Amino acid sequence: MMLIAHKIALDPNNVQASYFAKAAGVARFTYNWALAEWMRQYEAHKVDPGQCLPSKGALGRQLNAIKREQFPWMLEVTKNAPQKAISHLDMAFKNFFAGRAHYPRFHKKGVHDSFALTNDQFHVDGCRIHIPKLGWVRMRESLRLAGKIKSATVSRTAQRWYVSLTVDTVDVSHLPKAENQGVVGVDLGVSALATLSTGGSPISGPKPHRALLARQRKLARSLSRKQNGSANRGKAKFKLANLHSRIAAIRSDSLNKLTTDLTRRFHTIGIEDLNVRGMVKNRCLARSILDMGFFEFRRQLRYKAAMRGGQVIVADRFFASSKRCSACGFQLETLSLSIREWTCPTCGSHHNRDVNAAINLEQMAVSSTVSACGEEGSGRGRKNAAKPASAKQEANSKFVQ
Repeated sequence: MMLIAHKIALDPNNVQASYFAKAAGVARFTYNWALAEWMRQYEAHKVDPGQCLPSKGALGRQLNAIKREQFPWMLEVTKNAPQKAISHLDMAFKNFFAGRAHYPRFHKKGVHDSFALTNDQFHVDGCRIHIPKLGWVRMRESLRLAGKIKSATVSRTAQRWYVSLTVDTVDVSHLPKAENQGVVGVDLGVSALATLSTGGSPISGPKPHRALLARQRKLARSLSRKQNGSANRGKAKFKLANLHSRIAAIRSDSLNKLTTDLTRRFHTIGIEDLNVRGMVKNRCLARSILDMGFFEFRRQLRYKAAMRGGQVIVADRFFASSKRCSACGFQLETLSLSIREWTCPTCGSHHNRDVNAAINLEQMAVSSTVSACGEEGSGRGRKNAAKPASAKQEANSKFVQ
């Protein structure tokens, strides 16, 4: 089984958009209320160990006991809005204690407005979705996945509302198997988004933030000059938000097209594990690095390759893809970022930095595939009396889009 999320734009009228904003507000208020209660109860437990530690179930029961008297406006929207907000807070604390995230913070109005629905609280029929206490809302397209719908999340980006439907499906027939044109190495860069080991011109990214940076600065200055709470400030805020949404859409479109093309053509793809957090500490390159979307490229490549029956081999973070000669294996001690071409002192091969790195990643992917296919007891030093049965090798099939 595979969990896939399909994000679809909604086309609500004014009444429906007001309902979405109200439901998102209820979810935000509940999250902040639960976080404050969690912190208060935890401090009380430290003072008096006899008091119970806060939990998702206890906070849910506490809210249900007081919301009809203290927060009656919560009853105007679906009950899932406050329920799922408490669940999200519980997951945030689990991620914090596991070391995967920072301590949960209070949510701010207008930033990532959203609310979630369980699969028994909504119904999808073609190009529309039925939401409790609201009715049918038009969607810009129908759900393209077959399977059991697990949940839905309604969110706002700039001035547009979207619904993300998570489907548990085994039907990925809409993506045919990879053409298996061999193995390819992909070197990511700043001047060019990707360089392939198969040759050809480097793939230059659209660099949307750089292209629209002048307009972003103009809108940001205009927003800073507006009075807080005024209608003109709200208009300027939406203009800037729409521009950021456009930049993200351009970047996402280019990455989707590139990753789809690579996974359609090649069965095995070799990439490197870039330390993006460390790379952006270079203030001269930070904006260009983040404008490329390296993490999103790797995320899309992984799940699309799995859906087409392919695999993505990720090189170690310290793999010397640029400093190693792809012809003889000689490795330089240092190679400045400004040096784009170099000649191997051992074999005399002349290398383009990016192309050489892509070829080394391809060779790494080939060797990793051969090593993964080798089985215990298949070599000369076999100690078993009989060769053990081989196990089917499958990639992890659970990804979220």
